[in-house]
Amino acid sequence: MQGFVDFFGQAQQLLFEQVVQPLLFELGLASVMEDGFVATGWLLVGLVQIALMLTLMRALERWRPVEPVTDRAAVRVDVLYTLIHRLGLFRVALFFTLDPLWDSLIGRLRVAGLPTFQIDALWPGVTDVALVSFVLYLLLFDFVDYLLHRGQHRWRWWWALHGLHHSQRQMTLWSDNRNHLLDAVIRDSALVVVGLLVGIPPGQFVAVVALTQLVESLAHANLRLSYGPLERWLVSPRYHRWHHRTGDGEVADGHGRPGGDNFSVLFPVWDRLFGTAYFGDRYLPTGLPEDGRDWGRGFWAQQWLGLKRLAGRA
Repeated sequence: MQGFVDFFGQAQQLLFEQVVQPLLFELGLASVMEDGFVATGWLLVGLVQIALMLTLMRALERWRPVEPVTDRAAVRVDVLYTLIHRLGLFRVALFFTLDPLWDSLIGRLRVAGLPTFQIDALWPGVTDVALVSFVLYLLLFDFVDYLLHRGQHRWRWWWALHGLHHSQRQMTLWSDNRNHLLDAVIRDSALVVVGLLVGIPPGQFVAVVALTQLVESLAHANLRLSYGPLERWLVSPRYHRWHHRTGDGEVADGHGRPGGDNFSVLFPVWDRLFGTAYFGDRYLPTGLPEDGRDWGRGFWAQQWLGLKRLAGRA
């Protein structure tokens, strides 16, 4: 684990010195060098992710697709969402807007007496081992993700944004990042605040997010694949597709959303603990029902309609 972290740090430093730093100097942005170095890490992670998606995951989709892709225009919009998020564009925007606010807030709370809770300090000699602390942080953030996902489906105002993610009828490996930007801001801000509260090291945070995103991409893939007995412990494409189901999977709860189960992002243990797990063996159609709502076809239309729904105008 430590060897990989060291290798990644060297690659990040090289990319920063050879590409990002000269570019910032050329643009007159030398004052943001520190943020630029952090952004370089997210860019490097994104490049690795996209490379794996284009090779390994795309090969798997061609090997055992659930259905033929007929609406390629909708998939291309999902590709745009993926590039915005995975290449660090969204994270950079947060660096210069919300992240300083959260840093300031947590700093004020620390001054007021808020204690620092660090997972890797729970059991000296054990939890401070890099691999052990990484697993603990991964479990913590996955649990927070589960709670956030439940909220996205539970509260009508949040569903007005999150419904965009479920409106895709042609699920592919690109569908994970198909989210309203405000929805992403809320979720990412919550994770950043949790990270600040527990004092997760920046390198560990990047690793947790990167691994989570890769598993999420595979879980959304147009892929007829389960993990057998392992599916009870790791979210598979079949497990997560049930969450996106429509038709027979509709739940008449007034939210107009598909499913009421399989909210876990990485580990189904949370669904099993809270009674929201379903291990079905079918691959049902996905998307939202045809009920007259317009979720938009293009990126900007989807963003605008989401805001209108949130304001109660749609």
